[in-house]
Amino acid sequence: MSQRPPAPPSLQELRKEIDAIDEGMHRLLMQRGEIIDRLIQVKQTQEVGSAFRPAREAAMMREIVQRHRGILPLDTVESIWRVIISTFTYVQAPFSVHADISASEAAMRDSVRFNFGFTVPYVAHFSAQAAVEAVAKSKGDLAMVSATSSRTPWWLELEADGAPKIIARMPFIERADHPAALPVFAISRVADSALVTEVETFSVRVSGWNAEVARALSPLAEIVAVPDTAFDGAALLVSVTGATSIDKIRAALIEAGASVRSVALVGSHATRYTVPPTGPKS
Repeated sequence: MSQRPPAPPSLQELRKEIDAIDEGMHRLLMQRGEIIDRLIQVKQTQEVGSAFRPAREAAMMREIVQRHRGILPLDTVESIWRVIISTFTYVQAPFSVHADISASEAAMRDSVRFNFGFTVPYVAHFSAQAAVEAVAKSKGDLAMVSATSSRTPWWLELEADGAPKIIARMPFIERADHPAALPVFAISRVADSALVTEVETFSVRVSGWNAEVARALSPLAEIVAVPDTAFDGAALLVSVTGATSIDKIRAALIEAGASVRSVALVGSHATRYTVPPTGPKS
């Protein structure tokens, strides 16, 4: 006589399993907080300013994406992880996020809340310039500005030694229907040892800027340009990956008929993780 298959678990049993997992996650978060408290004492983070660690965060984010499986949306995992990291960073060294809302207030607010949650203070500004200036005057704050367009060359404020720099490009996970899809740069002061330099960003000032020069550069790098009609030139923010170099950008500008007036490194960030249309592996 064959045995009957075991009865499926009851709803009550499944809910008990979920409750146990929820309790375990909460206890792990509290345990993480205890470790962060010890970390503050060891590293005296509050005395040295920014606690941002872009290179470590990018590496951890890649690991999360690569191991993610199942029905839970990757966006949810990304946001939960970002809020946990940002909140514990805030606990180590309190900071505010200064956001440029001139392009889209709703989209920028979504990006800030997706990446930093509601514990970190949010300060809105009506221009990228104002957001960057606020960070420059702070001890360890962070600015969020558009990564694809600008009315003013705010990045000129990042050229000087000791000035804040671009430290990240968000969203880190790139996909067409991302819930916080606004392309933004994060700007702050970070120790050189904490930076990730897979993509370097340069402030390039040129004379002789025109549509033909812009077309010559477009295959080589991502560029934000603010024309300067007074000098027949432009201020460029150029993002250079390992596939090219700033020397190639300089040569392309000259070949296209422009003159390079100055070049300054103003930051760096991780290569974005692109999720294919079919989504991550399941």
